[in-house]
Amino acid sequence: MSRTMAEPYQQSVEQVLEEQKSSKETGLSQAGVHHRRHHYGANRLRQAASLPTWRILINQLESVVVILLLSAAAAAALFGRTIEALAIGAALLVNTLIGFGMELRATRAMESLQRMGKTIVRVRRDGSVQQISADALVPGDIVLLEAGDMIAADLRLIESNRLQCDEAALTGESLAVDKTTDPLAEPAPPLAERKNMAFKGTAVTEGSGAGVVVSTGMDTELGHISDLVEQAEQSITPLEKRLDALGRRLIWFTLAIAVVVAGSGFLAGKDLILMVETTIAMTIAAVPEGLPVVATLALAQGMRRMARRNAVVKRLSAVEALGAANLIFTDKTGTLTENHMTVARLLLARGTLTIEQEGSNGFNIDHESITPAEAPELLAALEIGALCNNASLQKNAVGDPTEIAFLELAVRADIDRDVLLGKYPEVREVSFDPDVRMMATFHKHGCEYRVAVKGAPEAVLDACRYELTTEGKIPLDDEHRQYWSTRSEELAAEGLRMLMLAQKTVDDEQANPYENLTLVGLAGLRDPPRAGIRETIAICQAAGIRVVMGTGDHAATARAIATEIGLADHGRDPVGTDQLRALDKLNEDERNQLLDHSVFSRISPEQKLDLIRSYQEAGWVVGMTGDGVNDAPGLKKADIGIAMGQRGTAVAQEAADMVLKDDSFHTIVVAIEHGRTIFQNIRRFIVYLLSGNLGEIMAISAAALVAAPLPLLPLQILYINFVTDVMPALALGLSRSEAGVLRQPPRDPGEPILTRRHWVAIGGYGALIATSVLCAFSIALVWLQMEPASAVTVSFLTFGFARLWHVFNMRSANSPVIVNEITSNAFVWISIIIGTALLLAAAYLPVIAEVLSVHTPSSEGWLLSLSFSFVPLIIVQLMKIGASVRQEPPPPRQTAAPPSR
Repeated sequence: MSRTMAEPYQQSVEQVLEEQKSSKETGLSQAGVHHRRHHYGANRLRQAASLPTWRILINQLESVVVILLLSAAAAAALFGRTIEALAIGAALLVNTLIGFGMELRATRAMESLQRMGKTIVRVRRDGSVQQISADALVPGDIVLLEAGDMIAADLRLIESNRLQCDEAALTGESLAVDKTTDPLAEPAPPLAERKNMAFKGTAVTEGSGAGVVVSTGMDTELGHISDLVEQAEQSITPLEKRLDALGRRLIWFTLAIAVVVAGSGFLAGKDLILMVETTIAMTIAAVPEGLPVVATLALAQGMRRMARRNAVVKRLSAVEALGAANLIFTDKTGTLTENHMTVARLLLARGTLTIEQEGSNGFNIDHESITPAEAPELLAALEIGALCNNASLQKNAVGDPTEIAFLELAVRADIDRDVLLGKYPEVREVSFDPDVRMMATFHKHGCEYRVAVKGAPEAVLDACRYELTTEGKIPLDDEHRQYWSTRSEELAAEGLRMLMLAQKTVDDEQANPYENLTLVGLAGLRDPPRAGIRETIAICQAAGIRVVMGTGDHAATARAIATEIGLADHGRDPVGTDQLRALDKLNEDERNQLLDHSVFSRISPEQKLDLIRSYQEAGWVVGMTGDGVNDAPGLKKADIGIAMGQRGTAVAQEAADMVLKDDSFHTIVVAIEHGRTIFQNIRRFIVYLLSGNLGEIMAISAAALVAAPLPLLPLQILYINFVTDVMPALALGLSRSEAGVLRQPPRDPGEPILTRRHWVAIGGYGALIATSVLCAFSIALVWLQMEPASAVTVSFLTFGFARLWHVFNMRSANSPVIVNEITSNAFVWISIIIGTALLLAAAYLPVIAEVLSVHTPSSEGWLLSLSFSFVPLIIVQLMKIGASVRQEPPPPRQTAAPPSR
């Protein structure tokens, strides 16, 4: 919209609304929204360009692999082996194109994942509160703000109830800024001093309010800054760095062996050309084609699978932590429970109302019907629940489930919040404070103000001096105070979440809301456990993953829910806030005893952070769930921060490593299963690649040291690596989870990618493959008296098929021989079919056969090649069957202490 000379922060609320042609009460009309969206476009920043295709292509040439292949080609050309030089150049091109294709796919997959997250905002349009994507905001929209919201556009504030914003991302100011609605007289104050504005990219840390959108997209202050930023540098995960370093070390190690073998042969008087050919062959054999790229693609594809299962992983590095997680610190509401609150009990001075969820809209006390008109204290309780509330039932229910439950209860008594606000207009809100554990709203009523309060029973009870009874307001004595406290504990023991309702009347809207209150009622809200949560927790425990519940609810409520879902803590009461306050003062034994508990009640966000830190110091790898702005520090501190996608605040989602689109605890278990599988798959294809390459190196080295003809020529190695390296390795990287992945203990986070066991396996596999090839080669050369070229063809085919079958050796020792995670992988079979076709082409297509120096094999040659190609597969499978038979069941897992490091 066109602006006057005054900036929004200089104008009054009325002037800004008039200029934007908007209304505080009704917002914009749909027609107005459509017109402005067409004029201003989507509310998004100009995104940094995705990594261009040409840059991905160039990246393939910036590696040690390329340097080695170019060196080999140059050496071949220098010694007059033109065909080899050209073939190596062709192999270099093919290798580059394969790497380019895989990295392009992985990059685009990651970019599509990053586009999945959508910020949701609450706006007032056509007189009703709606939830829309932040991209759909237009100037003039009325945006409603609560603690935990990310600001999605530049707003001129029109309401502020103890509103504070964290603007560190924009101004560098570390402290939250108090916000106001008053116009500023200064012509151009710094951003940090524009206290009646809220800026895109900042976060609401406390309070609530509303603002009218004055700038969107690139017109916002954040948009102006983003103009100065060209493109953020892409980061790579620790796993990718380790893989890249592993590949480089292997290459240099192999080069050292090649130099030693060639040098010793040359000094012993062997043919120079032979030694050069040996060096070239070993150099080519050393190249672990596509190792980091295949790993990246495996990570990206695994993350896409997780996203389809409602777990959106925002950072690749979180996948590593998922595979090692051994403790999940979870909240209760919405994660372990349905997050659909209903008021099940309403305790008044005259008795307890049982709220029927079906059928009649009436209320009953001891099976006798009662109406709000007959019970002033019931009417007062219903009105407090509706007034002290930020939810809305217009069109779709929007807001906190607890507050929605109070609105739904009020509707049963024909109480509409909007009508009620017409009678008691809201003039002030004191937002919920986790430390105070209460919230309040002030409502104008004649010359006075009605204060409505709800909060934790013990906190509200301490602030009450009176109670509302059938005779009216009377002093709250110690006997009745004890009665309310006891009844609260009794109802909480039934698994109900307890909230106390209170009120008072004051003359000053700035009065302290939390003193001299009149107790009106006590509400018990039911939030049933999610279906299947008990079985899910049992799966976690079988997988060596501790589940620890931390909730702000009463200890009795926490204990009841924990017992119902199978998280009973050995009969012990939940750890309370008083015990947690002394956490820093405990010695190691006392702290370990406290950390041995699995249920914590009345816990604050700060205490969550302290517990996360303590568990990590004790050696646990911690995943933490959170949804509020105060959970953000804990989410950042945890090894895996897990935010709720439905009820989570934007601040929590920004701080987290993973967002649950369905808020379900089961989805966390699914993500951990995928995390373990991804890491196992990466290990599988590394072992597969390195053992095959090592077999080539062993075979060539052995032949060179005894002055025998090379069993594999450089071009043949190139061809075998093309046929048997990348495609099967990629197929292994995309394997599904094996059956027992969640019955295994979590991986030690300090464990390297390849342990001593894996290196032994690589050496053993490589030796088996090399021995099989050399045996077939020797029999063909010595026993069957074949020409050297025909004998080399036998070893070439033996090696090619042995490496194809070798993919089946990558199954877990605990998996069945026939049907397992490898044989059920369609990509594995596709790679074998393609590999077989290419090996047959090398044997029978004259053009390829001539370049590779392959002769069409005789029936004896085929029998020899195929027989020995199966030898490594048969031996390894027999060894795995024997190991599976000998394997003893694991000892009972101890959950009181983390796994030994």
